[in-house]
Amino acid sequence: MKPRIGILSLGCPRNLVDSEDILGRLFRKGYEIVDIDKAQVALVNTCAFIEEAKQESIEAILELIDLKKKGKLKKVIVYGCLSQRYKSILSKELSEVDAFVGRISLNYGLSRFAITPKHYAYLKICEGCVNLCSFCVIPKIKGRLNSLSFDSIISKVGQFSKERISELNIVGQDITGYGIDLKNGINLAKLLGKIIKKAKGIDWIRLLYLNPIRLGEDLLELIREEGKICKYIDLPIQHINNRILKLMNRNVSRDPRGGIVKVIDKVRKNIPGVALRTSVITGFPGETDKEFLELLEFIKEAKFERLGAFKYSREEGTKAYDFKGQIPEAVKSDRFSQIMSLQQEISTGINSKFIGKTLKVLVDECKNGDYVGRSEFDAPEVDGLVYIKSKRRLKPGDFVNLKITDTLEYDLVGEER
Repeated sequence: MKPRIGILSLGCPRNLVDSEDILGRLFRKGYEIVDIDKAQVALVNTCAFIEEAKQESIEAILELIDLKKKGKLKKVIVYGCLSQRYKSILSKELSEVDAFVGRISLNYGLSRFAITPKHYAYLKICEGCVNLCSFCVIPKIKGRLNSLSFDSIISKVGQFSKERISELNIVGQDITGYGIDLKNGINLAKLLGKIIKKAKGIDWIRLLYLNPIRLGEDLLELIREEGKICKYIDLPIQHINNRILKLMNRNVSRDPRGGIVKVIDKVRKNIPGVALRTSVITGFPGETDKEFLELLEFIKEAKFERLGAFKYSREEGTKAYDFKGQIPEAVKSDRFSQIMSLQQEISTGINSKFIGKTLKVLVDECKNGDYVGRSEFDAPEVDGLVYIKSKRRLKPGDFVNLKITDTLEYDLVGEER
């Protein structure tokens, strides 16, 4: 009999898509897929984007090795970014691992084995990256941009529509780069138009990871006019100081006439009520106190509805690794804390404006009669929640209209109307 297989998927939603593809292929070959604690063979799909992710991956591998030593697992197989980046070192240091498998190629078929809740899914439309940011190791791990074929994407959307999922999250390292390598004239806006026509059984479509330099008018118009598309723009700016942006090789400046400030202004004017999510990096090599304060002040002015911050991680193989002026960890941590403290204040103020308003909310979880969900302004796993008060029996995937009655720092509370 074939052994039971379980997977531990670490890192971002793009990794999760890879994990679903791995399991899908194995399931089609007749393997039984089970939770990791019931598995005979454990797979771990690793992340190696920044130092914290590498440490998490190593710890997970060591825990699985320990289970193997105790006889609770027959095999441990390591997939993904950590294997791709450090295979030769890992093979020597972790001899108990049965196999190391590097990056996973794009899956053109329909062999997905879902590990997300049944009511939402991720669709990865491209792999690798067209950008060459000086701090980022992704091109080294994943290679240059590789767009999934149009026909494959439409087939996958058709399958999701048949399954009548409530939410489809479209992901990639930079989905605004979609199609650049295909040279068939199909960009993200054109692709999205076709996706919408095929997505009759899908309620929400969410776009994750949009680059400021390729956020065109055609895409903004489609987001504004199409009811299925969440009014949610995920727009990582990384910094606002022109010198730092240049060192990061972001190919964009602060310039209010055509840079980040202009893009943000364009988004807010084109899509009333939009939720803007961004990510920023602090502690980049050479970042002065003045440049950090410029970033902090800009966050205060821009009032992003959602914001994630990262401490710069010095990654070998990147241009920034050899930059002078590496910032001490204590300084990075202090700057990170200041950013998150400020964002907490901003979020509290933004959430307070929802009091008394009605929001459409997707139910994510039901536990002992308590319900938790999200609005269109919140992506799975990374953003805030809405705590739902309802007299009806609800299930994950349901939509409810809630009157917002209370707010928390990042979350909302509402009663069904």
